[in-house]
Amino acid sequence: MISAMSSLLRKALLADAFASGTSGAVLALGAVPVGALFGLPPAVLLAAGLVSLGYALFVGWLGTRRAAWAPAVWFAIVGNVGWALGSVELLFTLHPAPIGEAYVIAQAVLVAALAELQFIGLRRSRAAASGAAAVA
Repeated sequence: MISAMSSLLRKALLADAFASGTSGAVLALGAVPVGALFGLPPAVLLAAGLVSLGYALFVGWLGTRRAAWAPAVWFAIVGNVGWALGSVELLFTLHPAPIGEAYVIAQAVLVAALAELQFIGLRRSRAAASGAAAVA
């Protein structure tokens, strides 16, 4: 258990929740028109949207905690890395329209950046916790 989350970790988790929730809502509610625009199957977008909404609830909840369980934070980090890699794979397997490619690339970069910020925030939280333990 991380006794207290760093400000960076908290902000990165909450930013992730906002981005995932917003994207998830757009993809889930607009799967058909977004799919036509992006050149992607609506079923894929609906599934991605629903997964994103569930993930957003999890990281949003995690970001509001006073303390965090490190494996839960690692779940978020690994999930983001997996999502970014899966997005790159999607480009080569589903061949979206140019605007769809741009969206997939942009969100993959954002998700990878959030994973990095969460990783740095987790390290800072652990460092602060070990420093506090040394003082006590």
